[in-house]
Amino acid sequence: MKQVKRIQSFLNTNNIDAAFITTPDNVFYFTGFRSNPHERLLGVLIFKDDTPFIICPQMEVPDALATGWTGDIVGHQDTENAWDIVVQTIQNKVGVIQSLAIEKAHLTVERQEAILERIPEIQISRIDEEINKLRVIKTEDELVNMRKAAELADFAIEVGCKEIAEGKTELEILNAIESAVKEKGGYQMSFDTMVLSGPKTASPHGNPGDRKIQKGDFVIFDLGVIYNGYCSDITRTVAFGEPTEDKREVYDTVRRAEEAAVNAVKPGITAMELDKIARDVITDAGYGEYFTHRLGHGLGISVHEFPSITGVNDMKLETGMVFTIEPGIYHPNITGVRIEDDVVVTENGVEVLTKFPKELIVL
Repeated sequence: MKQVKRIQSFLNTNNIDAAFITTPDNVFYFTGFRSNPHERLLGVLIFKDDTPFIICPQMEVPDALATGWTGDIVGHQDTENAWDIVVQTIQNKVGVIQSLAIEKAHLTVERQEAILERIPEIQISRIDEEINKLRVIKTEDELVNMRKAAELADFAIEVGCKEIAEGKTELEILNAIESAVKEKGGYQMSFDTMVLSGPKTASPHGNPGDRKIQKGDFVIFDLGVIYNGYCSDITRTVAFGEPTEDKREVYDTVRRAEEAAVNAVKPGITAMELDKIARDVITDAGYGEYFTHRLGHGLGISVHEFPSITGVNDMKLETGMVFTIEPGIYHPNITGVRIEDDVVVTENGVEVLTKFPKELIVL
């Protein structure tokens, strides 16, 4: 409940009666209860001076109880109006509330209107930034889970490399990876696993399909594994057969950029400085126009979370932050290459969680 107390402190400091947190990942962060409610209402209502409560589908109440959550749990049936239950529970606990902080990046207009219909005079503000500040610094317990998630991601890349063979399709390799991860104890992948080969590597967010691996291909693996609610995210690019010199040059450039950024991580450096370090290596090599995305993103309960490691973010990095470093070159006439690691800012520099080799592997 330490995180809940931090929100209560924020509410008291800012004279806000309550906060309604609705992102499933944030509900998990504050309560330990993991749910995918689909269209149904899920949230945790935190009061500045009273016991918080979870609102969730009635069928998930036993699962919420099993987490050890010490606050209240209120269920709603599919035949009931969940918002009426939320408002009635608030009134029963604290009476009338005049102000409410919400996740504006998540709560829909329709749901905000449902609140205003029932409490017309309520003042609504946002709590997104405060939650970002809480989640961005990982505890040692969180890092233990993230190290294990990274270990499983390394294993998944190893499986992928072993599965590559001439004539095998991207989807066949993908399915073998995910099956092996589950057998190893990985509960689920962090996102849809990506296996791209040949010319398809030049698309940063391409779709794996029935393309068959051919000699001379580069193959990109982009994947992650969830362990105890925490995500990993790794990308490796390998060669099937001896690569041409221009392909090798692209690979070496991305590797130098990635390692330069990783080695520069330390408390006090800014996100934009890190982005520039990697981008300058790629630009100086003549491939700047083919590095088309940010350097990285925060990582934790969500696979993409605060902060964004981009050229316009002047945020200083702090000990305990976890994020990806993933420069890439996507040249339609040569190949695509991306290399990605998960890193933790430490007091003395950096810990790299993902450990699969970055030397060009030729299979």
